[in-house]
Amino acid sequence: MLAMRLLVTGAAGMLGTDVVAAAAGHDVVALARADLDITDNDAELNEATATWINGDGAGHVAGAAAEVGAHIVHVSTDYVFDGAATEPYREDAPTGPIGAYGRSKLAGELAVAALPDHAIVRTAWVFGPHGKNFVDTMLRLGAERDEVTVVDDQLGCPTYTGHLAAALVQVAEQRLRGVLHVAGGGQCTWWELAVATFEAAGYNVKVNRGKSADLGRPAPRPAYSVLGSTRSDAPCLPSWQEGLHAHLIAREVLAS
Repeated sequence: MLAMRLLVTGAAGMLGTDVVAAAAGHDVVALARADLDITDNDAELNEATATWINGDGAGHVAGAAAEVGAHIVHVSTDYVFDGAATEPYREDAPTGPIGAYGRSKLAGELAVAALPDHAIVRTAWVFGPHGKNFVDTMLRLGAERDEVTVVDDQLGCPTYTGHLAAALVQVAEQRLRGVLHVAGGGQCTWWELAVATFEAAGYNVKVNRGKSADLGRPAPRPAYSVLGSTRSDAPCLPSWQEGLHAHLIAREVLAS
């Protein structure tokens, strides 16, 4: 594979950091949010709302890519679905976000899809060592408490950023187009992920089963977020259990 020139936005974030690392061997231009304000075409506005970032911002980046003939790989989310399904969402499944965040991400998808040379990669339940995430929250709580309560009525595909980042680079290398679903293999609830996290870390913590309705969070998460794919060219990630193991190793390396 010949080296490509890749521009990575959000390069200081949890996923962006791993994408930059996964793209070693290519000519990478890594831009953190402080370096590139995608919420405005002229980079003059400072206010960052969800719609500007996830909707208009995605459109600005895609438009700039189109002007120079570049291929864009846009990362989206399970939040574009309503969570009412009972089998994995495929790429052609009808969207129907139930909250502002999901609507903003769908707006970004539509802005990117209006341009010809694009890939929209939907993923779910992302965790990695370079930003705040559920697994690290559980590890912190496990070190402080002997009992926690975690929701057991949401089902999804936990996705390790190290695995996802490599897949995104692969999508760019192959210049794939259209919508692809790329998430950790298998499925589990947040309760099951918490239990697996404590077991892997050697914490003796009692994990009570909770309900989403009791959380009162402003951004409702779909109850069912399992992503599947109909595409033979979509990258296939390792299982979420392998992702959890890789994450714990990465944390140890960073801490040493």
